[in-house]
Amino acid sequence: MKDITFKLVTDEDLAYVTDISIKSFHSDIDVGAEVLKGPPGYDSIDFHREMLRESSCFYKILTNQNIIGAFWFMKKGKEEAYVYRLFIEPSFHKHGIGLKIFKFLFQRFPEIKIWQLKTPKWNKRTKQFYEKIGFKISEETERLFFFKM
Repeated sequence: MKDITFKLVTDEDLAYVTDISIKSFHSDIDVGAEVLKGPPGYDSIDFHREMLRESSCFYKILTNQNIIGAFWFMKKGKEEAYVYRLFIEPSFHKHGIGLKIFKFLFQRFPEIKIWQLKTPKWNKRTKQFYEKIGFKISEETERLFFFKM
């Protein structure tokens, strides 16, 4: 895998980031989704613009200066954060990029002691991935796993 870097998303990136979000979440049909859709706002430039303003940090994932994905999180106090969304261009799935994202987050934000996120139960790829990097299920509902580390 080529070098992966992370830079903050800008307004100029939003159309491209939204396009990758659509492709990424539509690829979930291969891992258990029943229809081609995604989480709220996944296909909206305006939603991503709002997240750019409201999130604690909204990063683009780059290889060779090309955007291949993005993620954002919200801090909840000084030592806790919630990863709200993470998506990668489908052709880059299973290339170790998810591991690099979390390594980056843990090194860049050492003050954050508790990381949280959620994922749908139908997604065959995410539960195993989050457990692999050390997240534990803290709660579950009929539809979702809630993870904490």
